[in-house]
Amino acid sequence: MTKQFQPARGRLNGAGPVAVVDIGSNSVRLVIYERKARTPTMLFNEKLLAGLGRGVAATGQLAEESVNLALGELVRFKALIEHTGCKDLFIVATAAARDAENGAKFVAEVEKILEAPVRILDGHEEAYYSALGVVAGFWKPRGIVGDMGGGSLELVEIDENIPGTGATFPLGGLRLSEEADGKIDNARRITEKALSGYDWPELAPGERTFYAVGGTWRSLGRLHLMQNDYPLHVMHNYEMAAEEAIAFCREIAVPNLEGIDRAEVVSKQRRPLVPIGAVVLEQVLTSMKAERLVFSATGVREGLLHEKLTPEMQAQDPVIEAARELCILRSRSPDHAEELITWTDELFQTLEIEETANERRLRHAACLLADIGWRAHPDYRGEQSLNIISNASFVGLDHSSRAYLAAAVFYRHHGLREGALSPIIRELFTDRLKIRAKVLGAILRVASLLSASMAGMLPQVGITRTEDGLALELGEQLANLDGERLRKRAGQLGKVIRAEVEVTTA
Repeated sequence: MTKQFQPARGRLNGAGPVAVVDIGSNSVRLVIYERKARTPTMLFNEKLLAGLGRGVAATGQLAEESVNLALGELVRFKALIEHTGCKDLFIVATAAARDAENGAKFVAEVEKILEAPVRILDGHEEAYYSALGVVAGFWKPRGIVGDMGGGSLELVEIDENIPGTGATFPLGGLRLSEEADGKIDNARRITEKALSGYDWPELAPGERTFYAVGGTWRSLGRLHLMQNDYPLHVMHNYEMAAEEAIAFCREIAVPNLEGIDRAEVVSKQRRPLVPIGAVVLEQVLTSMKAERLVFSATGVREGLLHEKLTPEMQAQDPVIEAARELCILRSRSPDHAEELITWTDELFQTLEIEETANERRLRHAACLLADIGWRAHPDYRGEQSLNIISNASFVGLDHSSRAYLAAAVFYRHHGLREGALSPIIRELFTDRLKIRAKVLGAILRVASLLSASMAGMLPQVGITRTEDGLALELGEQLANLDGERLRKRAGQLGKVIRAEVEVTTA
């Protein structure tokens, strides 16, 4: 018998892996997460496009071929769940299983294989957990969440952490494609009719964001991303203006994406469904008078796990918690990273640098990530840190904020020279965050020389405002830390903030 694997982090925190099996109308998926956390990390993720919903609208039955394919994959999932030592298993099934006449029989077979109960979500529950997944993956989201699966579309308003009452429509990709006989014009008419009676929530200007959940829409977003040579291949929080999104949806509403540039980036199995998804997305964005479209990599599965957290954990900032975990795993001294937060708080207050709430949380996250590249060769610490941060599975921040985190830590290791930062990252910045990344990078460079990136020193360094800028007070007790290199970095910081920064020992 193979010995069960237990991840080191799971052993350290007394928790264990958690598995979610999601049986949808198009895909059957297993996701194993490291543990229950505010930002759960995937240990394993596998899906099979079994197409359970194919033909259900016409025949009322789950097709035997699709059922056999799905059940065979679930046998494999069971072996993986046992091997990884999962402490909890959650199984959900959606439109195909609940709508098909033989759905109950299929669910009974699933429960026999996985030896656990299956929860069949109704449309309102699907909408709720999709919205809760967006809560888990974003920071104070506001707008409308839409989850397009193979059998149904769920829409629900969301106000920061509170999902509203959801609605479900028979507009899943497989179902709509079959009812429309694969014809785009038919799909458009069916979609318009299905959504015509929906009472769209009243959203104020600036809050008309549509969060798109589901594999079909993510494939659509990936196609747009690749066509535009977007520098970061991270779908979560990839966004575009609604006007641009509507035009793109119209452009790609072509059967099987024939003749569409870069269509090969969409899997062959998804290709017939993406034009159908485009038809639905165009109608949704137009009807809700959306201002922007944002793609979400989190949905029902993450919503289920988020519900299991304590209220205290649910209230945590996902970026801060993800950064803190990476800090614990990779930094020389996690306590030093926490000290950096306090120390930069004091510096920013002393310098009277104005910050929004979002900028403050990003600065705190950057402090936690400041030393994650220390094990690399010194010449590559900045580059390695930048690559880790820019491509990490972080949630709760947009791409410009991700670029800020990556750049600030890059500058901390690599120096502040113009042109050294990757053009890919520079493309993602807002001008304001460009400046702040360099300011924070300069501060972190000074802090690293004062403390050797170890805890206990920074709290002893005084910070006072002077007539011309700032004084870092070592006093007699820390006078031996003074030196040419420290003063040079203090001078670099002064240039960035356009004020004098002196080191004093008296």
